[in-house]
Amino acid sequence: MFQTLLLLLVPALAFRLLGVLGVRRFASWRVSFAHGLAVMLVFTGSAHFLPDTVSAAPSHDDLTAMVPSYVPFPGFMVYLTGVLELLGALGLVVHRTRAVAGIALAVLFVLMLPANIHAALEDIPLNGEEPTPLWFRVPEQIVFIAVALWAAGVRVPASVSARRGVPARSR
Repeated sequence: MFQTLLLLLVPALAFRLLGVLGVRRFASWRVSFAHGLAVMLVFTGSAHFLPDTVSAAPSHDDLTAMVPSYVPFPGFMVYLTGVLELLGALGLVVHRTRAVAGIALAVLFVLMLPANIHAALEDIPLNGEEPTPLWFRVPEQIVFIAVALWAAGVRVPASVSARRGVPARSR
């Protein structure tokens, strides 16, 4: 259940440690998490193309089963989202494209949320493991959306922070 979240957190922390050790590319938490998200997306995006014979990861068939019935061409959609995840990963590691990639990935994560909800409600397992419960899937997806937006450099406007009662100094 926690594997995908760990695929984000462990690389992000490792990149940040490299930053502390002097690797200037990873001098900030934001860039380290952008790269961590890219690592996660390489793994999850690659799974969209795996046959059932690979036992270490969900397969194309597993992911196709997650697609709600109202989505046309579920097999093609799994391939398409896999390509988009891999392109998003590449976009996150290139400084010039990081902002666009982060925003596009946040949109993609929002669009994929119904498939995650469907999989949880229908108890669809991935790779033969227990289905991930809804109470975990939705917050996990929100974390991915938030990290993608943070990687893109999206900030909460001061007027929104002020309406939430956040003092100007703490913003």
